[in-house]
Amino acid sequence: MLDSGSISLLVAFSAGFLSFVSPCVLPLLPSYVTFITGLSMEQLTSGEDAARVKRIVLINSVLFALGFTTIFVGLGASATYVGQWLLTYQTVLNKVAGGIIVIFGLYVMGVFKFRWMAADKRLHLDQRPKGYIGSYFVGMAFAAGWTPCVGPILGSILLMAAQADTVGEGMGLLAVYSAGLAVPFLATSLALNWFLNRFSAFSKHMRTVSIVSGLLLISVGLMIFFNVFSLVSAFLTEHGIGWDIQPEL
Repeated sequence: MLDSGSISLLVAFSAGFLSFVSPCVLPLLPSYVTFITGLSMEQLTSGEDAARVKRIVLINSVLFALGFTTIFVGLGASATYVGQWLLTYQTVLNKVAGGIIVIFGLYVMGVFKFRWMAADKRLHLDQRPKGYIGSYFVGMAFAAGWTPCVGPILGSILLMAAQADTVGEGMGLLAVYSAGLAVPFLATSLALNWFLNRFSAFSKHMRTVSIVSGLLLISVGLMIFFNVFSLVSAFLTEHGIGWDIQPEL
C-alpha cells in the first residue's frame, strides 16, 4: 500500500536527480569524469578503444558513487539518531524542519541570498589518489564538501531523515537520494559524447531547474510543517488507494 514512507522515498529520489541536474553538478560532469578516471577528454570522446574506456569509466564512476553514498547514508543515520533523541519535541521539530526546508526552497529559487550559503565548501583535491580505490575516496570528498546550491536539497532530505522512525529508515532515505544522483551520473558518464552534444541546449533551462527544485522543497517543507505525510498515508490506507506488495494467502 502506498504510504508516507513510499512518498518520502519518491521525494528523496527526485531530490537526488534534481541535485544532479543542478548548476553545481551537471556543468562540471566532464571534469568529474576526467578527474576520477585519469583519462583526458580526447581519450574519453575519441571513440578509440571504446570498450576499454567504457570499462574504466564504469568502474571509476561506480566507486565514486559508492563513495558519496557512504557519506550520505552515514549522515542520514546521524540525522535520524538526533531526531529520535528529540522525539519528545517531535511536533516542534516538524514545525522547525518544515520551516527551514521552505526557506531552503526559496533560497534555491533565488528569492533569498545568504552569504554563508554562497561560499564554496567543496574540497579541492590537487592530486587524485591512485587506483580505483582513489575514485571511492574522491566520492567521499565530493560528498563531505558539498556545494552550496545543492546543499539546501541535501539538507532538506536530512531533515526528512530526522523525522524517520528508525535509523534504518533514515539511512534508506539517504541511500535513495544517493541513487537519484548516482543513476543519471553513471548513465551520462557512459554517454559523454551524447552529453557534450546536448548540454549547451539544456543549459538554457538551468533557471527552470532551480525553480522546480525550489518548488519541490517548498512543497515538502509545507507537508512536514502541516504533517501532511501522515494525513495522506492515513487517507490512502482508509480508502485502499495505492498498491499492496504482500502476497495473498
